Amino acid sequence: MLTITVEELIRLTALALRKSGASQPMALAAAKALVAADMEGLPTHGVSRTSLYAQHLREGRADGKAKPRIAKRSGATCLVDACGGLAFQASAIAVTEAVKRARRHGIAMSGVMNSHHFGAAAYHLTPVADAGFVGIAFSNAPSAINAWGGKKPLFGTNPIAAIFPRRNKSPIIVDLSLTEVVRGKIMLYAKEGKPIPVGWALDSEGKPTTDARVALAGSLAAVGGMKGTMLALIVEVVCCALTGAAFSFESDSYFAPGGKPRIGHSFIVINPDGLAGTEYYYSRLEVMIARMLAEEGVRLPGSRRHAAVTKARATGIEISESLHEELIQLSA
Repeated sequence: MLTITVEELIRLTALALRKSGASQPMALAAAKALVAADMEGLPTHGVSRTSLYAQHLREGRADGKAKPRIAKRSGATCLVDACGGLAFQASAIAVTEAVKRARRHGIAMSGVMNSHHFGAAAYHLTPVADAGFVGIAFSNAPSAINAWGGKKPLFGTNPIAAIFPRRNKSPIIVDLSLTEVVRGKIMLYAKEGKPIPVGWALDSEGKPTTDARVALAGSLAAVGGMKGTMLALIVEVVCCALTGAAFSFESDSYFAPGGKPRIGHSFIVINPDGLAGTEYYYSRLEVMIARMLAEEGVRLPGSRRHAAVTKARATGIEISESLHEELIQLSA
């Protein structure tokens, strides 16, 4: 393992994406998002994804020259077209527009269509909390979860994130995908020839399996069983039927040859002042937090992320030597 500064890791990651065909703005936006995930202690969504993004850029599954644009504006809503590029520029535009509209209307929603993997969901909501607003983010992804009672993957892992600002304190952050584990973890078990725990995945007949290789040919188990499956359905509708993006079952796997994912993201921004009022929101939130922390062992969602970011800024980010070498090769 080696330690690298945040700035150097962003530079190296951005260069790797530039060399693979991304424009400078696209590469830098993606690099900042990937490094932010590593800073927060989320390596599965960090710079380890660079090689996959680079591959998609080289193969044309992501358009490195794409310039996201606002496709439609209507009152408190806005639709952004990512135009087949990486997700981060388009998502930033969508969030900026949603914040602007929530300031005017009290609540707003922005959607993104024709997009790509958008990394750690909560990353996109930082500007929302900075504005003093509540934010919720959704994204679909290539199919991984079977419909309840079905056998074939239909819905994506479909992450959901929320951010709740606090007065002069770090916000509460909730960020989760709707599968028991990420596919990458099962891929690691398959590579090592290890069995997976019951409850992680289903085989091609919709039955629980402990064989990692069989699991990869089947579907991932939704968190909470039927309830998680229903949440995945909700995300599909919010991210696709409302935006014009491709449903999960219409998108090719990230990990196999295919076309552009064309997935969708949605962001909802709520201005507390439009309801009970900003001051009341802050005071009531602290009442709940105080009650939570009064019990030993309870921690606030997002607290580990905040601590990890503080440490990363001070001491740098630890990555494997093999990942560092991979980035060097992609940057050559």
